[in-house]
Amino acid sequence: MADDTKYLTLTADNFEAEVLQSEVPVLVDFWAAWCGPCRIMNPIVEELAEIFAGKAKIAKLNVDDEDALALQYHVMAIPTLIFFNRGERVATLEGVAAKDDLAARLEALIAENAVV
Repeated sequence: MADDTKYLTLTADNFEAEVLQSEVPVLVDFWAAWCGPCRIMNPIVEELAEIFAGKAKIAKLNVDDEDALALQYHVMAIPTLIFFNRGERVATLEGVAAKDDLAARLEALIAENAVV
C-alpha cells in the first residue's frame, strides 16, 4: 500500500534539513498517538498539506518518538503547532486550531517571503 500523505514526518535526523534550512514556511504539528485532540487535528493537518503543497511544508513530529526535539522547543502540551519561517520559530499555538486560522497564518508567511 502506497503512502500518499502529503505531510512530512519529522525525526531528529531530518528536522534541521526540512525545517531549519527550509526555503518555505513550515508548520510543525507536535503530536502523539494517544492524544485525543491530536486525532482531531490530524485531518486538518492532512488537508493543509494538500492545500499548501509546493508553497509551504506541513510536518508532524511524534513527541513520544522525538522527545528531545519536543523538549528543545518547550512543548508542554499537545497538540502544539509551531510555525517556522526561514529557520526561525515565528508562532506557536497549543490545542486544537481551526483550519482557516492555520491557513491564514501560512498565507501571511508565504506573502512575507514573496516580498523579500
